[in-house]
Amino acid sequence: MKQVHHPEVGEIGLTGVMAALSDPIRVGLVRVLADGRERGWGELRAPVAKSTLSHHLRVLRDAGLTRTRQEGTRCFVALRTQDLQARFPGLLQVVLAAAEDEEIGHQVSLKDDRQPA
Repeated sequence: MKQVHHPEVGEIGLTGVMAALSDPIRVGLVRVLADGRERGWGELRAPVAKSTLSHHLRVLRDAGLTRTRQEGTRCFVALRTQDLQARFPGLLQVVLAAAEDEEIGHQVSLKDDRQPA
């Protein structure tokens, strides 16, 4: 099983975080994960191919925004809220509020949501 790299808190850079958040799908993924729960990749619904979703999740992980855990053949992802707050206090809250105001990432949801696709 391949080990994935998760940057240490001190390695998380502002430009990497901002670059990762420059895509509406990735902002949507952060919005979905902001509830603090770990989610299986299969629970995430986005208007992209599975390979593209995997790419977006890798970008978020490499930037230090998320932590990925593999269990057998399943992968789980969680937002690194505490690490981001420690590194950039208030940044995540500002990004989430702005995304909500501008409706950025609204097309990303959980598969069990009852919202129309």
